[in-house]
Order: sequence, then structure tokens, then C-alpha cells
Amino acid sequence: MLQIIIPATELFNEKNNEFVKTKEQVLQLEHSLVSLSKWESKWCKPFMTKTEKTHEETIDYIRCMTITQNVDYDVYNCITDEIIKEISAYIEAPMTATTFGKDNSNMINREIITAEIIYYWMVALTIPFECQKWHLNKLLTLINVCNIKNQPRKKMGKKDIYARNRAINAARKSSLNTAG
Repeated sequence: MLQIIIPATELFNEKNNEFVKTKEQVLQLEHSLVSLSKWESKWCKPFMTKTEKTHEETIDYIRCMTITQNVDYDVYNCITDEIIKEISAYIEAPMTATTFGKDNSNMINREIITAEIIYYWMVALTIPFECQKWHLNKLLTLINVCNIKNQPRKKMGKKDIYARNRAINAARKSSLNTAG
């Protein structure tokens, strides 16, 4: 969870031709499958793409991430580029110590990932639905780990088997001080 402070600001409301003052607001944000699903339901397009979001889409995702109750709608108009950078860093953080080697670094295939795809993966891997409130990157790492652990073990090639056996025999020879 990320906590940000939106400072008190005075804005001009063009519709009513008046200035509006907003109070300082503390927002608690959670980048989760729930917020992703809310955003995709509104915008009807996948969030997890490389295409850049508009300012309006970005602010709306922050709105979807907000778990603080009864937030004044005008507060979101006071979000600065600095705050957006802080939120982006939080969204991109791995939120886990788990890392993957070269072979397993990209187990999630190249299909377009939407909230429904992630929910499908959760169902297929019997991941409990309370995990939908986890940081999204942590949930995706868990899905990746489950996929790796559920794969059958790779068979060793003959060269690898021979090399392993030579290493075992050499270790035995040296520990027993024998020539063979």
C-alpha cells in the first residue's frame, strides 16, 4: 500500500466560473488486480500494455487504486507530476524478493494480459481470491512461480549426464585416494 499526501490547493472551476479550495488529503493506494479490473471495466481496454496512458487515464487509475473512503472528486485534479512519478515507481516495484533466471524470466506468454486472464490464472492455479488485493506485481510473481513449479522436470542430455557422472567419479576418487 502506498500513502500519498495531496496538498491543499485552489483550483478554478470553468463550468461554474469560480475558485474551489481543496483540503489536504491523504490517499491510500493499492495497485492490485481489483484496481486493474475497475479501470479496465471503465475504459474497456487492457491496462497492462506498453502504450502510454493519457493524463485522464492515469488519474482515473489512481482513482481506481484509492482505498481511502469518501475522497472529494476535485482532489484528483490536484495530483502533480511529482506525485504521479511516485505512484509510477510504486506500480513498477517488484514487491517481492523472488527473482527468475534467464530460462524462467518471462514465463507469462506474450498474449494481451487483462484482469480476466489473471483471474483465469488464479483459478487454474488454485490461488485464493483474497490474493486479488495483493500488489499486482507480487501476484504475477506468484503466478509465475506456480507455473515454473508445475512444469515437468527437464530431462538431462547425454552430455550433461556424462559430465555429471565424471564429476561424481572424480570427487569419489579424490575422497578415497584411489586411481580408479
